[in-house]
Amino acid sequence: MARGLVEGRGRAGRLARSLGALCPQPAGQRRAPPMDAAPRSPSASRGGSGWGAWRGGAWQPRPSAVPSGRGLPPLRLLPLPGRAARRAPPGPAMADSPGPARCPRAAPAVEPLLFLGTLALGLQGPLCTQYLWERLGAELGYNGSAPSGSPGCGNASGAGDPRQQEVETLASHWSLYINLAGFFVGLFSVTLFGPWSDSVGRRPALILPALGMALQAAVYLLVMYLRLHVGYFLLGRILCGLMGDYNLILASCFAYVADISDQRSRTFRVAILEACLGVAGMLASVIGGQWLKAQGYINPFWLVFAASLATALYAALCLQESVKERKPAKLFTVSHYVSVYRLYAAPGHQRSRQKLALYSLIFFLIVTIHFGARDIFVLYELSPPLCWGSDLIGYGSAASYLTYLSSLAGLRALQLCLEDTWVAELGLLSNISGLVVISLASTTSLMFTGYGILFLSMAATPVIRAKLSKLVDEKDQGALFASVACVEGLCALVATGVFNSLYPASLHFMKGFPFLFGAIILLVPAALIGWIEISDTTPEYGHFTDAS
Repeated sequence: MARGLVEGRGRAGRLARSLGALCPQPAGQRRAPPMDAAPRSPSASRGGSGWGAWRGGAWQPRPSAVPSGRGLPPLRLLPLPGRAARRAPPGPAMADSPGPARCPRAAPAVEPLLFLGTLALGLQGPLCTQYLWERLGAELGYNGSAPSGSPGCGNASGAGDPRQQEVETLASHWSLYINLAGFFVGLFSVTLFGPWSDSVGRRPALILPALGMALQAAVYLLVMYLRLHVGYFLLGRILCGLMGDYNLILASCFAYVADISDQRSRTFRVAILEACLGVAGMLASVIGGQWLKAQGYINPFWLVFAASLATALYAALCLQESVKERKPAKLFTVSHYVSVYRLYAAPGHQRSRQKLALYSLIFFLIVTIHFGARDIFVLYELSPPLCWGSDLIGYGSAASYLTYLSSLAGLRALQLCLEDTWVAELGLLSNISGLVVISLASTTSLMFTGYGILFLSMAATPVIRAKLSKLVDEKDQGALFASVACVEGLCALVATGVFNSLYPASLHFMKGFPFLFGAIILLVPAALIGWIEISDTTPEYGHFTDAS
């Protein structure tokens, strides 16, 4: 019994010290000595110094209380699990996690801006193509496959009708001229504004192209209200291209994400931006098709104008600047183009530059096929044997944009068991298979089957963007995304020229040949990605390990 009392007294003393650590006594009150502590020395009683002080999580004896050499070791209490973490105030961001320190929680995100810009572009593209078809058909006296949705393509006799083929050819050529005018100008403006934003900030590079898209929509509205010649569409496209076009919005958004994120979270943020493209495009396709069928072209184009203007206002009023060290810089100077060139031609890290060039080529081929197929989807669906109306065209465009979301989900799931490279290979396989089915589609069900097979087709592009970002230093991210924007502008230029010229030339022997051509071209990036992964045995961060 005596031994039990002694052990209980010891446990009670330790409990009292723990409670004392959690609930300190108010100032002025005398601290009770621990129950199992040694008795005080007479000198301590005479000096009135007490039992010591609680400092740094330990009982520290005072010099007058314990003679030198006879003091007990300080008693340190371990924090209770869970409670200390809940009570501890949030500390500063650690050095190895720059994300939270560089991006405050309350800062508005850049994703809504990209959503609004993509909504405007997704509404404008199919509406412009269908308007060209209707205007040119009316001028030639052809009232067949109008966007009104009548089955059987009206009174057209079929694919052999010469007037129908003439309308297709003219609409395809005008689409070629309009896109060439915009993208050729935008090819140089994007590479000018992109490096310029590294000095003055990202917001000017987001405001200018949004205003350009609003100006283009205003010109298109004037053409529709006043029934001007469709050649005035070229004027609006050139004005938009001079101010950067949509590609500058896309490049600036990716550069903005690179500014506020670290390398560990950047891949996921890039994938979220890609998903915003899909959601906005899908919404624009559904709204545009149904709205066109109900009220015509003018009211949907007012939404294009409003969305473009809202994009500019969001960038000007809501978005915080991501470039911390801004400095004035000249806009019209050759040094901006030189900075992009040095990214690929600077001495040092020969192997990294080779991989950068190869991944840029892969990105160029994938995006070119994507842009080219998207340019002729509407023309392919309007004409026999599909003869789609505006509502089905809207659903088809929504299905094509839905691949952004399905690819994001597939990428997230496949990363649990596969490397990013092989996820990109599966995405290319999905893209190739879907294009082959679409090239042979003669019914609505088969066409939507092709859209369904494309469910993973957009998984390759975020992987390639992430690999490009990891191949350069953090200070070169702005120049990198400027070069990627240059590549995207070149993709749109080449895709518009090749596919809009190839489609009318192949109407006489195989209408879906451009899609089959794209599927064959995609075999090249699939082979290059596999070759790089197999031959490269060192990680992408290998050139940073020299300093360690």
